[in-house]
Amino acid sequence: MESLKNKDAFLEGKKLVIALSGGIDSIVLLHYLYTHYPNNLRAIHCNHHLSKHCFEWDKFCKDLCSKLIIPYTNVDIFIEDGSNLEENARKKRYHSLSSNLKENEVLCTAHHQNDQAETLLLQLFRGAGVAGLASMPKSKPLGKGIHYRPILNIKKSEIVKYANTHHLSWIEDDSNTNTNFRRNFLRLEIIPKIETVYKNLSKTLVRSVKHQSEALQLNQALAEIDIKEHQLISNDLRLNTNRLTQLDTYRVKNIIRYHLSNLGFLSPSDKVMDQILDLLSAKEDAKPLVSWDQFEIRRFQGQLYFIDNHADHNENFCPYHLEFENFPNFSIRYRTEGQRIKLPGKKHSQSLKKVLQEANIPPWERSSLKMYYIDDELRAMERIGRMEHTD
Repeated sequence: MESLKNKDAFLEGKKLVIALSGGIDSIVLLHYLYTHYPNNLRAIHCNHHLSKHCFEWDKFCKDLCSKLIIPYTNVDIFIEDGSNLEENARKKRYHSLSSNLKENEVLCTAHHQNDQAETLLLQLFRGAGVAGLASMPKSKPLGKGIHYRPILNIKKSEIVKYANTHHLSWIEDDSNTNTNFRRNFLRLEIIPKIETVYKNLSKTLVRSVKHQSEALQLNQALAEIDIKEHQLISNDLRLNTNRLTQLDTYRVKNIIRYHLSNLGFLSPSDKVMDQILDLLSAKEDAKPLVSWDQFEIRRFQGQLYFIDNHADHNENFCPYHLEFENFPNFSIRYRTEGQRIKLPGKKHSQSLKKVLQEANIPPWERSSLKMYYIDDELRAMERIGRMEHTD
């Protein structure tokens, strides 16, 4: 969609969700979506509890949706004190929106052309690579659905004109004038000065975003070619270090960044990436590990393991758990030092440590494997199997 006067073909027949803040951008987007797709729309308002007016904004959005007969959901977000309030709020907001999104729904946010230009500058000033400079994509997967930005190519001035033409009402966020926030600083103090020299600045910067997006697609295509040609990724989504290290360093870094992105991991900094490269050549007995944010990369037996420590773990995944959990006197325990077990068909017990080693289970996973007992007798162990027992 290049104009607010036109319908967006992508949205036809879709189940739509609008992230409604109550500000002019989201109010214009709400009006646009309601005008063209009134029966396929619901709204989510994220209350960050950062302003004394937050409950007034919630009520404003709720009353508006009630008037339009649009289903409305308020999501409360509480942010811990920290150095980067903007980034923490953004992460919490998208986590909440992603969790709220249902199967095949399209989350629509009101990012526009000026937002895209600001994002490019913010990424540039933090030294971002191609992925960061590609800024905000028009659409991308999110949770069970899709995140879509219908008005990303629309200028702010057009949004303001639309709001005035349709006599819309909106709220003004008092934090938008706080230049301690980097985006506000750019928007209010830096960009206006640059625009006195460079006309149509936002349009020009967005053109650079397009070039960076195309470069990113080339990098991703190269990573896919390298991964396929050299058979780098296992069925368990691990990277083969022996084959990986045969490639030039810049291709290795490109593959790792591509793989991390597909896994949904936070992109590593240059410092972390250098540590990952060192990990590839570290001695095995050094227990090589690189960690950042909630993520870890470990190397074991010629493979890189990618670990998200905040990922949900299904407690009932193990089939032995399902088989034994309803037995009387069922209990779950974990390995102890010097423990021995007896596998079916074996005449003698074996060292559990040796069994785990022979099963190629990484050292950092061994202590968390569940052992299933009935009447104090070990009957099975997660990822190892059943045990010899007396019927």
